[in-house]
Amino acid sequence: MKRLQLQRWSSSVLSPRARTVNRLHQHIYGQRTPTPATRSSNIPLPPVEAARQSAKLAALHARLYLPSRLPIETLARTLVDTSADPNPNFNNASLATLGHDLLSYYATEHLICTYPRLPLTVIFAAMYAYVGPKTLAAMAREWGVDLAALPGGEVDPGLLQFQRLEPGTELPSGPTHPTARPYEAQKNWRKTVTSKIFYDDEFEQASAEFVRAVMGAIYLHAGRAAAKRFFEQHFLSRHLNISELFNFQAPARDLTRLCARESFERPVAKVISETGRKSRHPVFVVGIFSGQDKLGEGAGASLMEARERAAVAALKGWYLYSPLSVRVPSSMEEPSALPWKPVHVDLGEVIV
Repeated sequence: MKRLQLQRWSSSVLSPRARTVNRLHQHIYGQRTPTPATRSSNIPLPPVEAARQSAKLAALHARLYLPSRLPIETLARTLVDTSADPNPNFNNASLATLGHDLLSYYATEHLICTYPRLPLTVIFAAMYAYVGPKTLAAMAREWGVDLAALPGGEVDPGLLQFQRLEPGTELPSGPTHPTARPYEAQKNWRKTVTSKIFYDDEFEQASAEFVRAVMGAIYLHAGRAAAKRFFEQHFLSRHLNISELFNFQAPARDLTRLCARESFERPVAKVISETGRKSRHPVFVVGIFSGQDKLGEGAGASLMEARERAAVAALKGWYLYSPLSVRVPSSMEEPSALPWKPVHVDLGEVIV
């Protein structure tokens, strides 16, 4: 009854142009009246018209400096998770799918073109750090997005709406999101508390889908340039120390194989300096040389430790190479783009 009264009130006070826009949005996003033909949920969500009265949505739109061409109704749709409304005409599933593809594409081309020698495992780890679900959930919190206790028609459209699972709920056999449990089909295993926290976080999943949906909505309403600018401002601006993502098991052996592959002289470790050899706290500085070229240098409490650190420094110096002028493939979509020059991509990591 309250929903019908709100719709009649909004149609009576709006101007003819606003009523035309209202009918257009209803045609695009569907009629919000919870009829059996359009809704399969017993709890109706706020109507489309309520988005124009939400102060939270207006503040979020201004806080993120979203394009003016992005309607406030679409921003409200990005906050509706599939668990709150399974109807694809009203939830953010389609927008999140598009946003996920855009984020993966922009992050991949940035990493490959900026660091053409990165090993594949480091590229995957860097992509997870840039656009992974934990990062997206943290971004949603930083944007000031609040959670709704339960989805419903009386909820402010500016709140993130998703359905929490009740304790003891049986999960589906198939993977539901990118961090789904391996071997989920096996129901006879013991689910630990750590596993539940890591894999059954509905808030993390809903927050990540919201950020992806915002990216997809910007692309649809404001175009490619606005979406790429939004990615650069909110994702690439986050500091990521890629040198900490490496985990070498045998750096001296990998460096030897790398030099053999690149036709360099065999690496040789030489002691550059030392102090306190016979004391309790000696310090050795070892350098790795290939002919007359020093590849890396490391210090340690023993000759073996200093040699390993020097090999790690040499490998990181090779893999973290970055060209001076970096152009990504998406830059060719700009109207005044220069002719494309192929980007150098190295052979990658040494396969042991």
